[in-house]
Parts: sequence; C-alpha cells; structure tokens
Amino acid sequence: MDLPWGDEKSVKFITNVGLITSNGPHGNNISAIEWTHHVSYSPGLIAVCLRPGEATHENILKTKQFGINLCAAGQNILSSVAGGYTGKQHDKIGGLKELGFEFYPGKKIDVPMVKNAALAVECKLVETLKPGTHTIFIGEVLNAENNPEQEPLAYHKGRYWKLAEPISKPSPEKLAEIKAVLDRHRK
Repeated sequence: MDLPWGDEKSVKFITNVGLITSNGPHGNNISAIEWTHHVSYSPGLIAVCLRPGEATHENILKTKQFGINLCAAGQNILSSVAGGYTGKQHDKIGGLKELGFEFYPGKKIDVPMVKNAALAVECKLVETLKPGTHTIFIGEVLNAENNPEQEPLAYHKGRYWKLAEPISKPSPEKLAEIKAVLDRHRK
C-alpha cells in the first residue's frame, strides 16, 4: 500500500524541519526536508531522506558531506524558500541572504551552515540507501552546535507549528504503580 505525499494518513506524522545545506556541482544550496532522524548516539549518525535528481541530492553524492540545520521556530520563511524552490534554477542561499537570513562556513566541512538554527550539525556521508522514492543519506557527525535559545520548528498537516505546552511524564508514584502491574506480567 502506498502512502502518498499529502494523503490524510501521511500528514499525521509530526516532524522537525531539517534545512540540509550542501556545496557541489550546483553550488551552495539549501533544502527543507521533513525526514531528518537521529539514528545512533555512538557514533553520532543522522539520516536525511532526499528525492533523487534534486540539487542537494546531487551535491551530497559528489562531495560526500552535508549540513543539517534544524529549523528554529522563527525561521518559517527560510524553510518555505528552502523547500519551495529548486537549487538547479535558483541561488536560494543568495536570495535568503538578501531576505536577511545569515549563514556561516562549516568548521569541518565546506558547506554553509544556517545561523540561529535550533541545532547545526556537520556530517560526512557514511552510507547511502535507496529503499523507495527517496534516498537515505546517513551522515556521521563531525561537529554539532546546539542553540539552546531556539525552539525547533515542527511540521504537521502541511503547516508549521511552534511547540507550546509541555506535557508531564508520569509521577514517580504513578511509575511505581505501573511497574508493580508490569512486574505481575513478567514473562
């Protein structure tokens, strides 16, 4: 069964917005993607999923490096430009700079990074998988910079969201009650 883009089942997922930066045959580029996943603590590995044929996809295949910038809540315009135009026809980074967004050079890779992103991670490509419509690029973390002042932007049902109210985990008393029940169901 397919789960096509925009389908009512596909839009139930809540994701972050990964701003994937690259440099290569198409020059410096930025793309906005939903599928950015932390897949290993040690070594630090992050997976990003991109459609073949796009400028960022081709840049990563050629240079074996990319930046992952988790979009901050105030960067919805940046995300819309990064995801709404192709790097094969537009210098998105040049346009974004003119719109007031800032970039800085990566410390470990030759790729621009997004200033004020919630998290900025520099990666070298270590694995490429092609399970379906998208290519999964797995990058090993070479450098990571956390920006604790920035909340990440969330994406759900085709809209951007700002995280609002935290929901508490169960109290220690409730956790003890749950443990007692599960201990009675131990295999």
